[in-house]
Amino acid sequence: MADVVIIGAGISGAATAYELATAGLDVVLIDRWGPAAMASGWTLAGVRQSGRHPAELPLARKAVALWADLAERLDGPTHYRRHGNLRLARTEAEVPVIQALVAEQREAGLDITYLSDIARIHEVAPAVSDHVIAASLCASDGHADPLATVQSFVRAAERAGATLRFGERVLAIETEAGRVTGVRTDREVIGTGRVVLAAGIFGNELLAPLGLSVPLEVPMVTLVRSIPCETMLNQVIGVANADCAGRQEADGRWRVTSGLVPWHGAMDQSPRPAVHPTAASILQTIELFSAVVPAFAEARVEAVWAGLIDMTPDALPVLEAAPEIEGLTIAMGFSGHGFCLGPITGRILACLVQGEVLEVDLSPFRRARFAGWNAVAEPPTLHG
Repeated sequence: MADVVIIGAGISGAATAYELATAGLDVVLIDRWGPAAMASGWTLAGVRQSGRHPAELPLARKAVALWADLAERLDGPTHYRRHGNLRLARTEAEVPVIQALVAEQREAGLDITYLSDIARIHEVAPAVSDHVIAASLCASDGHADPLATVQSFVRAAERAGATLRFGERVLAIETEAGRVTGVRTDREVIGTGRVVLAAGIFGNELLAPLGLSVPLEVPMVTLVRSIPCETMLNQVIGVANADCAGRQEADGRWRVTSGLVPWHGAMDQSPRPAVHPTAASILQTIELFSAVVPAFAEARVEAVWAGLIDMTPDALPVLEAAPEIEGLTIAMGFSGHGFCLGPITGRILACLVQGEVLEVDLSPFRRARFAGWNAVAEPPTLHG
């Protein structure tokens, strides 16, 4: 028997495997494809505190503190850069949105600055369009390489003794008398008394037979990546209404995303999952980001893809030890901004699995909050 089986090798599952393996537990990390095959590989990969829901901001701040030396602790690359996050106002109507963001986040204790004109913006980001009229700047935000980071977590977990089972699909979480007894895959049954479910949009397939669920919608974002270009932007760029975002990677490639668009429902699943955006969404993404960073319009496109978002009604994740089933821990619904949280999510889930005292308040992240939910769904932020 394994001490714990972790389902899903995105950043949340991989970070949890690392934390538990280094704590001496016998860990199995299983994924139907492999590391960062879905959301954690498709993401913009911002590492930000700015723009967070007040309940999520403490997690983001703790996560950012962990990112500082993460590559050294994992003995593997993350390509983490801490050069800031700019949220832009393109019209007079968007200016109050940015001003309110700055006021609210300052009140919450975040060091964030309001840049009142393009001259101040150009002091930190000359590549931004002259047509932008205001911005927020959180200088302690940054970005990282999603594939490299998840792979580094996985390799570090394996060195600590975790067993990797990739290309194997979990069919069911088996239980008896209200407690976890194993995980049934398309190959065999793995005996275990503890399971961490971090399977993104597929999580409800495994919860449903247990009579559980997390309310999710699954919209799509379009991503466009260029060939390597001259580096001219250090920050992650977002906009007031979250209809586009982008940054340059460590090698100069532009990585740019759209806002949410309806998912057409199609996904290739072999050899790895792939969702193909529409031509209209690709064009709109290029046009929107080029309007705020004109240099992007001249970049040659290397790849386009779409990412699927496990969106909860309040845009906050579920992080809990399921009260209905002993031994089941759930991590789902990161709503397009779970990448930054990966290092702290791993520690939180490891504490939940081991019954240890938590360093954060998880009451805002319990499924029970959705009982009788009738609030207006929160808008996405999509920056990490």
